Amino acid sequence: MDRPQELSEFKCGTVIGSHLCNKSIREISLLLNIPQSTVSDIITKWKQLGKAAIQP
Repeated sequence: MDRPQELSEFKCGTVIGSHLCNKSIREISLLLNIPQSTVSDIITKWKQLGKAAIQP
């Protein structure tokens, strides 16, 4: 199996922005064509870092 590519800073920011606009994890996943688990991980990391910027 291929190793998944890391998301760009822009895409991470898009995930967080969509989350702040009350989009569900499923909606964000479909919109950006990335797995729901990845979306969930990004949001979790963002919350753990005190909602600071996430570095990919």
